[in-house]
Order: sequence, then C-alpha cells, then structure tokens
Amino acid sequence: MKMIYQQLLAFFLVIGCTILLLGFSFSRMSKTFVYDQTWHNLEKYSDSLIQQSLTISSKNKAKVTFDEEKLKNSEALLENQAVHFTVFSPQDQVIYPNNGVAPRITQKDWEHLRRNQIVRKVNNKNFKLSNGKTRPAMIEVLKPYYYKKKLVAAVTVGAFISDVNSNVKRINRDLLKALFVALLISMLISYFIARRLNRRISKLRSAANQVSNGNYKIRLKPGGKDEIGELIVDFNHMTQSLQQANNEIQRQEERRQEFLANAAHEMRTPLTTISGILEGIKYDVIPQESRAKSIDLMSSETQRLIRLVNENLDYEKIRSNSIQLDKRHFNAAKVLENVIDQLDSKAEESQDKLVLNAPKDLSIYADYDRFVQIVFNIVTNAIQFTDHGTITVTGERGYNETIIKVADTGIGMSEDQQKNIFERYYKADASRRTGKYGESGLGLAIVHQLVKSHGGKISVSSKLGEGTTFTVIIPDATAAEKEQENH
Repeated sequence: MKMIYQQLLAFFLVIGCTILLLGFSFSRMSKTFVYDQTWHNLEKYSDSLIQQSLTISSKNKAKVTFDEEKLKNSEALLENQAVHFTVFSPQDQVIYPNNGVAPRITQKDWEHLRRNQIVRKVNNKNFKLSNGKTRPAMIEVLKPYYYKKKLVAAVTVGAFISDVNSNVKRINRDLLKALFVALLISMLISYFIARRLNRRISKLRSAANQVSNGNYKIRLKPGGKDEIGELIVDFNHMTQSLQQANNEIQRQEERRQEFLANAAHEMRTPLTTISGILEGIKYDVIPQESRAKSIDLMSSETQRLIRLVNENLDYEKIRSNSIQLDKRHFNAAKVLENVIDQLDSKAEESQDKLVLNAPKDLSIYADYDRFVQIVFNIVTNAIQFTDHGTITVTGERGYNETIIKVADTGIGMSEDQQKNIFERYYKADASRRTGKYGESGLGLAIVHQLVKSHGGKISVSSKLGEGTTFTVIIPDATAAEKEQENH
C-alpha cells in the first residue's frame, strides 16, 4: 500500500473515531439537555398552575382550597402544549381532574415529597390504569407545595415521552448532518496534507535515485521544520559530503595517475641504464678501464629504484599505523648537525648554504630514526627548491615541546600549493622531477604522517619568490609515556 493511502487511512480512522466519540457525547448531552429543559418547563407550569388556582379561606387561614374553574382553564391551555397535570391532596387523593387516568404516586415518591424534594421521572413504557385505560409513556415532575410549613398539595405535571424524544431525534439528525459535513471536510484536508507529505517524500526519493546514479550535486530546498524537513537537511549534508569525497577521489586518482607516469618515467631511466650496462658487460663491449665506473653507475641507479619502492611502502605503513615508534629522550641538536653534514654536498651542487641555529643541548622525545627521516626530508625538499640561496635550520624549546624550523630563500609557493603540499604524489613544481632525492612526491606526505604519529603538528608558510618555512612541533612525553619509559 502506498504511503498516501496509509496516511489517508490513518487520518480517516483517527478522525472517524473522534467524530464517533463526539457524536455519541453530543447525542447524550443533547438528550440530557432536552430532558432537563422539559423538566424545568414542567416545574414552571406546575408553579403557574398552583399560583392561579390556590385559594386561602378568609375565615380559616389554615384552610387551603383550589379554584376548579381556574384549573379547568389551565388544563385547556396546557392540553394545547401536550402537557397533562394532576393535583393530589396530602392524603394521596386526586383533587383534579377526576377522570380516572391520574397517575399513581408511589410510597417512595411521597417520602421525597414530604421532605420537600422534587421528583423527576421518566416512564418509557405504557401501562394500564385501574380503570382499564392505558396511560402513555411520559416524562413527569412531582412537586410538593407547602403553606405555613404544612404540605397542602402535590402536583404531577407530565409530557408525552414521544414528543420529547422527537425533539431529541431532530437535534440528533441535525448533529449527524453536521458531523458528516465535518467528516467530509476533514477528509479533504487530510487528503491535501497527505498529498503534500507524499510529494515531499517523492522528491526525496527521486533525489536519492539520482545520487545512486552518481549525481552528487543535487540539493533539495529545505521546507518546514518537521522530521521530513530535517531529513532533507541531512540529505543535503550527505550529498555535499559525497560530492566532496568524490572530488577527493578524483583528485587522488589524478595524483595516482600522475605518480604512475612519474614513477614509470623515473624507473625507465635507471632501468635502461642498468640494462645497457649489463648488455655491455655480457657482450664485452665496455672497456676494462670503464667497467668500475659503469658498475658504480649501475649501483647508484639500483639504489634510486630501491628508494622509489621503499618510499611507497614506508608511506603505506605510516598511514595505516603499522609502524611502532620507539620514543625516547635524546639530543636533537646532534641529529640536526648530522643531517646538515650529510646534505652539505647536495646543497653545494645548488650553490646553497646550510645554516644551523640551535643550542648544543636540545632535548626531544621522539623515535630517533623517524625524527632523522623527518628532518632529512624537509631539508632535502628545501634544497631541491632553492638555488643560490640559504637554508636555515632552527631548533628551540617551547612549553613542553620541541620546535624545529626549516626556512629557505627558494622559489616559494602559492596559497593553493600550500594547501596541497602534504598530499600524496603532490609536487609543487612539476618541472623539478629528477634528482637524487624526492623523485616520488611522497617525502612531505611521509613527514606529515610521521609528525601526526608523534602527536605533533606541522605547518608551512610561504610566499612566491621569497621562500618557504616549515615548522614542526613535537610534544614532550605524557605522564603515561614517562612511566612506561622508566619501566
């Protein structure tokens, strides 16, 4: 069953049950109202009847009589309104009318009357009188009347129950018509509400189908502050995230393809060189005096290939947290000196100058080999993008941390390049592909992952044509790490 029909059925059941309950309640209330109103009118008739016919003797103030002529006049008037009355004496004798159809007052009713209590009765069945006549079902009021605290008469005033019920039925018919009209209007309103909800859900479903077909740019207009509106907002957030993830996947794929092309290019040259040297040795075409140089060249190209493979394996291990860091305290100043000594010859090739600014004792808590790798890659990158310049390596202590800065006066980077510099396979200057170091474009990506593994931070600031500064912050050991190191 479609949702719109489910909603209509639910609305119909709720509205139908509500209208039935209201109809039943109003029906009972209208019947009670009509009965109460009838009893009230009958009491007024009784009071009017007694006021007009009651006569007090001028000689004997205690004697009370009723004017029969006035009772007849009242009877004629009340018969036109289908109202009948009977006047009883305190001794349960009928005073008026003596036609043999007077109702009986039970002993229990007399007990209430003698306590000056009004009795309201509904006789729903016809019953035979003592004279053989049939008295129709009636709604009655029995009311006592006192004079000088003495019961002088009791009056029963009644109306045919059929007349009263006809009024109730007429009210119920009008009420039923009103409820039926209300039901129709409610169903129409329910249909439009259900249709609106179903239309919003249909739009959401259509948009979901487009997402499943690869359209992540679709957005729905938020409408309303209900659950469907919140679902639409969540859907828009989802498509936005999917679009960003898809863009990132495409960007990484482009980088991967670029890396494969670069790697193929980088590997082709050493492999060609190695293959040529091996062919020369095999067929004895390389002079004896050149063989040592050729073997050195082949060894150098082999190491280059090994570095390309190792950098990729290293990055995957670091990214997946497969490496175990052996953190300990050591002097970072000595590491900086060793790295500068190792790269001094490479800097001279680019006519660069390496400068170290650090205290002789610079404490750091890190994995020794990985820290060397971090500094080595950053300084190598600085040398690669600096010609005839200066590269300054600075080490200092911060608050519970060690700060290493590598600043160069090289070509610098744009803002877009700075955002992507730590991405895998990214190269700020694609023209600088060759060289002894940094062939794969993974050096800074590895640095970024290693710094994160240490719980540290790495940032870059740069301006085109003015140079670049990398800042690495390595935090000191935590209390748990200190305790573990002591053990």
